[in-house]
Amino acid sequence: MRWLVGWSSTAAKTPAFDSAGATGNDGETVHPVGSHLIWGDPDPLWAVGDWRPDEVRVVQADPQTRIAVLGTCGASDEQLRLGLFAARGGALRHLTAWPGSYTAVVQVGRRVTVVGDLAGARPVFYTPWAGGTAYATAALPLADLIEANLDFGHLAALLAAPDVPAAVQDSTPYLGVRRIPPGHALILRAGSREIAGYEPVASLAVAAPAADPDSAVDAVRDALVEAVRTRLAAPRHVPGAGIDPGPVPGMGPAERRAARGTPVPGIGADLSGGPASGTLALLAAGLPGMPGTILGHGTGAGERLLAVTFNDLAVRGREAELERAGSLAANPRLHHVVVAGGEEVLPYADLDGPLTDEPGPSLVTAARHRARLASGSADHLTGYGARQVLDAHPARLADLLMDRKRRHLVRPVAALTRADGSVMVPARVYGAARKLARTSYRAGVEGLADRLLHRRFEEPGGAVGASLAALTWARPGPAARWLTGEALAEVSVRLTGATHRAAVGPGQRPGDFRARSALARHAADLRILEQAAEVRFQRLHAPFLDNQVVRACRALPEALRVQPGARASILRTVLEGAGVADLPPGWGAPSHATSAAAARTGLRVAADRLVSLFDTPLLAEAGLVEARVVRKALRAAAEGEPLPLDGLADLVSLELWLGRLLARRGTCWTGTPARQRAVPAGITPQRGALGAGATARRA
Repeated sequence: MRWLVGWSSTAAKTPAFDSAGATGNDGETVHPVGSHLIWGDPDPLWAVGDWRPDEVRVVQADPQTRIAVLGTCGASDEQLRLGLFAARGGALRHLTAWPGSYTAVVQVGRRVTVVGDLAGARPVFYTPWAGGTAYATAALPLADLIEANLDFGHLAALLAAPDVPAAVQDSTPYLGVRRIPPGHALILRAGSREIAGYEPVASLAVAAPAADPDSAVDAVRDALVEAVRTRLAAPRHVPGAGIDPGPVPGMGPAERRAARGTPVPGIGADLSGGPASGTLALLAAGLPGMPGTILGHGTGAGERLLAVTFNDLAVRGREAELERAGSLAANPRLHHVVVAGGEEVLPYADLDGPLTDEPGPSLVTAARHRARLASGSADHLTGYGARQVLDAHPARLADLLMDRKRRHLVRPVAALTRADGSVMVPARVYGAARKLARTSYRAGVEGLADRLLHRRFEEPGGAVGASLAALTWARPGPAARWLTGEALAEVSVRLTGATHRAAVGPGQRPGDFRARSALARHAADLRILEQAAEVRFQRLHAPFLDNQVVRACRALPEALRVQPGARASILRTVLEGAGVADLPPGWGAPSHATSAAAARTGLRVAADRLVSLFDTPLLAEAGLVEARVVRKALRAAAEGEPLPLDGLADLVSLELWLGRLLARRGTCWTGTPARQRAVPAGITPQRGALGAGATARRA
């Protein structure tokens, strides 16, 4: 785990600010554990954790004007210098246009600008501290700094409506620690703060100019090729050759980190048989002059790219996908490794892991992913995010109606009709899309608040039912049905308050708005997965979440997105443009069924252990759930009842995270007086905070 952390003070000069640390209100001097000072007084910036030397770059125009870029960035020093000058004039978008995944921090005099990414995979957090503002790319260090308590309203929102920005807002699990939204930057001027957006969005009143489909797909290809090339061009690192920063809080004990294995040197990629991972693997192996980097793996075959396929022995139904992966791996520039996993790597099988910055549903599958990544390379490409940036959210059907493009609804509705077999599907889908197109954002969010308050969670089943349920501005999360009335009332109050603060809504079309929210949710969970399944010295790369790839995908016409098989078709065109034309039969077939089967099998195998986890759960002590209700749901799901498995994963992962947080010792900061933990020993929430909202709503 690694992050950057900095501080903007109100004082013209603070003598206590130097490489030793910073002075708080009570006179204590603190500095981050395992940190490297990037620049100092009066507004210092530190890099914390196992950063590689090439992942921290600083370009300085003069002593008062400089830029730090942390992460994988394909910009040259001259491009960074030009971006610095542009940012000095207020043009922040230039800082997000370079290939790669990174965080940029610009200092111009006493003005500090921290730029987040478009997807939300590299978030920025901030909190008031000592008369100024502290910021970081992780929330836990800031919670340690201000000794924050848990925000149980936020945790309730994560369970009740995780995909609804109005419910989650800008809060974090820690009281007083806030996050900036994706596509925004945090601007600090001598301690004061401003959050500014740098990315234009499609207007609710006027649609964006229609892009040519061919040129839009070409732009996606160019962005993906550049994203992969940036990873290939980065310096190679031999795992274990650098300096291990030690037990940075959040990474877990040293012996646990050492047990996670060491990756193979060089670059590799997932090869699941799906179109996203296959596209990245073939691009990385086939770029002219940029082969894979692993010297034959002892075969003497020259430089080849390590391609890792996970074979789930405990779940049937992936035979065709594995066969496609084997066909793709016949490429002579790929070295194929198949990782077999049995019941020991099913979801819920191994619930022991490190403390992550925030909770996320991926905590229940971390061991499963770690088994695959442990056989990977020091730099490992993954296809995470492809579905979110390329596929059409069902709510985009309403966007097409708003633009009077009804004919483009014919093929997606016909596909749903074939899946359901009912002649009533076209009328139901068209009616739901028409209703959403005529519903205001405020009415949609207030409708969700009313549903939560009156516990209305019924939704139609099947593929058509899922599409109909998604044709709304906001919908309950899969775990909402198991929350207490008090927790649901608190989330209802949050939703109502959000609509009053922003009565005009987000200013976006419903489909575009829902798609951005889903991408932010996925990127946040991937960030948690990267920490939970961390393999020491390994870097997990998700090129589909890079800024320039997200931008190129957002420019795809909606009429192209909504067509059945659009993602596979787009990626096929991307590969053909890069010189890869021979793809196996069945390319692009969906694989949702096998992942759901794995979750259900893992739940059945681990049922007894999960039920015992909720004997005296922390969630019940906090007033969010009733232990008896959750235990009953776990037993029912293990016996095969059609309950929302995603909701149970949310509950289990949050309970695990709370347990790990309370078991934690130490802090992310050192100094005097010594700090003990971010959260006090007790977990009982301030009932005034959780109960007052519920009482107000009932009144």
